[in-house]
Amino acid sequence: MNKKLNFSDWLLFDGAMGTMLQNHGIKFGELPESYNILYPELIEKIHKEYIDAGCDIITTNTFGANSYKLKNYSYSVKEIITSAVRLARKAAKDRFVALDIGPIGQLMQPYGTLTFQEAYDIFAEQVKIGFTEGADVILIETMSDIYEAKAAILAAKENSPLPVFCTMTLQNDGRTLTGTDPLTMVTVLQGLGVDALGINCSLGPKEIIPQLNDILLYSKVPIMVQPNAGLPEIKDSTTIYNVTPYEFASDIKSIAELGATILGGCCGTTPEFISEVRKALDSIRPVSRHVKKITAAASGVKTEIIGEGITIIGERINPTGKKKIKDALKSGNINYLALEAIQQKDAGANIIDINAGIPEIDEEEMMVKITKEIQSLIQLPLQIDSMQPKVIEAAVRIYNGKPIINSVNGKKESMDAIFPIAKKYGALVIGLTLDEKGIPFKAEDRLDVAKKIVDCGESYGIAREDIIIDTLALTASAQQDAVKETIKAIGLIKEELGVKTTLGVSNVSYGLPRRELLNSTFLAMALTAGLDAPIIDPLDEGIKNTISSFNVLWSYDVKAEAYIKSLNDKPTPSWNLDNNIEKSLKQIIITGLKGDVEKKTRELLLNNIKAMEIIDDHLIPALEHVGEEYERGNIFLPQLIQSAEAVNKAFEVIKENLSSGELERKSNKILLATVKGDIHDIGKNIVKVLLENYGFDVIDLGKDVASEDILAMVQKENIKLIGLSALMTTTVKSMEETITALKKYDKECMIMVGGAVLNQDYSKLIGADYYAKDARSGVKIARSFFNM
Repeated sequence: MNKKLNFSDWLLFDGAMGTMLQNHGIKFGELPESYNILYPELIEKIHKEYIDAGCDIITTNTFGANSYKLKNYSYSVKEIITSAVRLARKAAKDRFVALDIGPIGQLMQPYGTLTFQEAYDIFAEQVKIGFTEGADVILIETMSDIYEAKAAILAAKENSPLPVFCTMTLQNDGRTLTGTDPLTMVTVLQGLGVDALGINCSLGPKEIIPQLNDILLYSKVPIMVQPNAGLPEIKDSTTIYNVTPYEFASDIKSIAELGATILGGCCGTTPEFISEVRKALDSIRPVSRHVKKITAAASGVKTEIIGEGITIIGERINPTGKKKIKDALKSGNINYLALEAIQQKDAGANIIDINAGIPEIDEEEMMVKITKEIQSLIQLPLQIDSMQPKVIEAAVRIYNGKPIINSVNGKKESMDAIFPIAKKYGALVIGLTLDEKGIPFKAEDRLDVAKKIVDCGESYGIAREDIIIDTLALTASAQQDAVKETIKAIGLIKEELGVKTTLGVSNVSYGLPRRELLNSTFLAMALTAGLDAPIIDPLDEGIKNTISSFNVLWSYDVKAEAYIKSLNDKPTPSWNLDNNIEKSLKQIIITGLKGDVEKKTRELLLNNIKAMEIIDDHLIPALEHVGEEYERGNIFLPQLIQSAEAVNKAFEVIKENLSSGELERKSNKILLATVKGDIHDIGKNIVKVLLENYGFDVIDLGKDVASEDILAMVQKENIKLIGLSALMTTTVKSMEETITALKKYDKECMIMVGGAVLNQDYSKLIGADYYAKDARSGVKIARSFFNM
C-alpha cells in the first residue's frame, strides 16, 4: 500500500480479536491464530466489521504467532502470518494493516533462559514474513519487559522499512511486570526510534489516564492508547466488562484531548466500541502537546535526568592506573567488577562507567559480559566506555535501557563511526573537545570543537539534548594555565550550545601530592561553572562532601535536608574492595552475587556451621529482606529473582557437601499450570523461579493444560497446594472448571490463582482459596500453607 500514515490526524485502531472470537464460539484450547487457516471467512468478517465501524488500521490475528508459542502446534509461523496478513489486506482495502506482535511468552535472561539474540531471531522471523506479505505497520504490543521490547524493535527496524509502534502494559502500580515506569518506557522506546509508543491492555480507560502523565510530557513521538473495556467481572461463569461502548468512547475522547492521537481498544472491546470512538474523535481535533526535552540515561527500571541536580558518574571500573581492575579483567573475574559497581551505587553514584580496554583480552567479549552482569544486579544506568566502535556497539546492543556512550570527539573519523551507533540504539553520547589538531588550549577553541560535534550529531539525527560535552581536564602539573580554560569552556558551551557537560575530574591532579584536595577544589570550581555530570570516584569522601555542600549552596538540596541527614546518619560499612571488608552471606544474597554466595556458603560449612543454621540465619532472612524491599517498590522483579537465584546456589552447595540425611527439609510439593486454552505462561514461570529458590518442590505442567491432566498429577503426587494461572479472559471459565474438578476429588487441597484478568473477588467467585497478585504473593501463600 502506497498511502502514508498521517500522524497529524487521528489514527484509529480496531478492538479485540480475542473477544470477537469468544463471541463467535471459540472453544477452550483452540489456538486463536489457527482460525486464520481453519476459518478464514470468520477472521475476514471480523476485520470488515471493524472497518465498517470506522477504524483506520486493522490488526492481524497474529498476537501469539511466534516459534516459541507455536512449537507444539502443527501450524508454522509462516503459515499463520501469511494467511493473517492476506485476510487483513483483503478486508482493509484502502485502510492500513498492522502486523500484530505480542510477547514471546518466555522470560529473558538474566531472570529467564531466553537470550537477547534468541528473542531477536524470533521477532525477526515474524517481521520478515509480515513485511513480505504486505503489512503496512509493525505493532509490538502488550509488552511487560522493556528488554524484550528492545529486541522486538531492533528486529522490526533491521528487517523491514515499515513504521514501528510499540505499546507496553502497566500494572496498577504504574510499572510493568519487570518494573519499568512510564518515563523509562518513553526514554528507551523513543531512543530506539519507534514511530509511536504508549499503553495497551491491563486497565480500562479511566484507570489508564493517570499513567499517561509522563508519557504525554516527555514523548516526542505520537502516543498510542488501547485500553480494555474497563475491568473484567465474572457473572454466571462468564467474563464481562463493566464499561459500555458510549462510556468507553467518552473516556477515549478525554485521553485524546490530553494529547494521544493513536487510539483503539483491547480486551473486551468490539466494533460497537470502535464505532462510538470514531464518532467521538470526529467531533474534535488533535491537540498539540508541549514536550519537555531532557537529557536522560536509563536502565530497564530507572531514568537518570542529567541537569536536575548533580549526576555522579562512577569512574572506578577502568583499568587505567588500577592494577586490581586490570587483574580482574585478565582473569575474567566478573564478580569483582560487579562488586565495584555495587559499591559505587551504595556510595551515591547515579551512573556507572564501564571500561574494559586492555590489550591482553578480547575487549568486546569482556565488555558484553560485564554489561550483562552489572545490569542484572543494579538499577543504575550504565556508561559504555571504549575507544573501539565495535566494542561500543556490541555492548549497547545488549544493554537493557538507554546507555551513555563514552565517547566521540571532533575528528571526522570518530564522529562518522560513533554517531550512527548512538542514533541506532538511542544512546546519549559524550563529545570530547579535541579534534585532528589535538586539545585546544583556549576555551573559545574548545567551544568551536563542541559546536562541530553537536552540529554533526544533529546531521545524523541525534537531538542536541542527547549530546553531553566533556571540556577535558588537563593536568595542572603539566599545563597549569589550561585548568582555567577548562572551567571557562564549561560556561561557554552551556551558554552557547545549551547542552549538558561532563568532566573527568581526577585528571587535573596527576603528578601532584594530596590529589584528593586538588580534585575537590577543582570539582567545586567546575560545578559553579555549570558542570552537570562529574566523572569521579564516589568513594572519595572529599569529593562526596564537595557535592553535598554544593547541593545545599546551589539550592539543589532543598532546606539542606539531605546534607543534614548525611551528618546525622551513622556510617555503614562500605563494599570497598580495597579494605577487604567482609560481608555476611545474607548481605551477599541481597546483592544477588551468585558467585560470592557459593564461596561464602562453602566457608560457613567448612567452619562447621550447620545447614539449617545457614538456612535460618542467612538464606531466609535475606529473602525476607529482599521481598520487603520489593513490596515497598525499592527493587523490582529482576533484582528479586537475582537474589532468589543466589539462594538457590547456596542450597546447591549445601546439598553437594552434605549427606542425604543431614539436611532435614520437608518435601513441600506445589503443582503449577496455566489452564486449558491459555498459552501465556510468563507469570507462572516467574512464580516457579521464586518458589524453587525458596526451597519448594515445584511440578510445572506448563501451559494450555487440561483439567484432567492437572487432576491426574495431583492424584499421582498427592499434592495439596496447586497454583493455576490464566492471562486471557476467555480462559477464566477453564480455570473455574479445573478448580471444581480438583475440589470434587479432594476438598482439602488448596488452590491459589493468578493472572492479569483476576483479582481477589474473581478468585472467590470461581472457588479458589487464595489469590496471588504477583510472584511474591505466591511465595507468601506457599510459606504460610506449609508453615515455613
